[in-house]
Amino acid sequence: MTPDSPSTDLAVAPPPASGWVGLVAGAGRFPIAFARAARQQGLKVYGLGVQGMVSDELADSCDRFATAGLARLGRAIKLLNRAGIRDVVMAGKIEKVELFKPARLLRLLPDWRTLHMWFRYATANKSDDTILLAIIREFGRDGIRFHSALDYCPELLVNHGFLTRRKPSTAQWRDIKFGWDIAKDIGRLDIGQTVVVNDTAVIAVEAIEGTDQAIRRAGTLCRRGGFTVVKVAKPQQDRRFDVPTIGLDTVQTMYEAGGRVLAIESQQTILLDADEAISLADRLGIAIVALNANELQLRVAS
Repeated sequence: MTPDSPSTDLAVAPPPASGWVGLVAGAGRFPIAFARAARQQGLKVYGLGVQGMVSDELADSCDRFATAGLARLGRAIKLLNRAGIRDVVMAGKIEKVELFKPARLLRLLPDWRTLHMWFRYATANKSDDTILLAIIREFGRDGIRFHSALDYCPELLVNHGFLTRRKPSTAQWRDIKFGWDIAKDIGRLDIGQTVVVNDTAVIAVEAIEGTDQAIRRAGTLCRRGGFTVVKVAKPQQDRRFDVPTIGLDTVQTMYEAGGRVLAIESQQTILLDADEAISLADRLGIAIVALNANELQLRVAS
């Protein structure tokens, strides 16, 4: 299995008529990668970062930049309206754990638009998809349209193949096969996208804490190390948000926790800082393989 040439399945989105694209940015490097890619296409980027989560680096990658609190949707919508931004993408991790800390109302001080969103659109449950779709609907009341960041930078999706010099062993392939369907099931239930497996036993399942914390937890439960991390897209994946993403931090966290194989879904997973992440994995002896369900079925049958 060798890396494929870039996929042509995703067409680059036509530029917004205004020449501006809004970026609602959470934590991590994905917002920075998007902003740089959009500007290379000649677009101007209005960055709107979530306070306390967004990287300080993002402002330098945007043409204009502002921040709003996690529960201040009214401010975010007002800023975008004032700037005349109609087309927006969402990128970066939103730390949902903030919603479960003590005295959350006093700390977050939600405004009226946030309360309207919460009680109008997010009463069924508090899963990621429910909350993020509710946010999109609240912005939509003002004519603000959300698009997938991948419409603008499909090159961030990882290609099919072995990405590193090291390849999974026979036993590790068994763990990949075992973990794949479980990861798809927890995605279908909107719990998470990642499972950690060792010797065909589930060590950890990603939930609200995110991938890196799930990997660290696996390291405390599987002291001997050598485990496999499987990360896939949800069966119902909405590419406007929460697309599976890995990068340098994922590789470093795996090494520190004792992970040795990372299996991801090709053309469904974002690989940030690709050259650096793959080089780091090679230095640390970690295997990264990008595959799809069809290939996995062939391996199961063989």
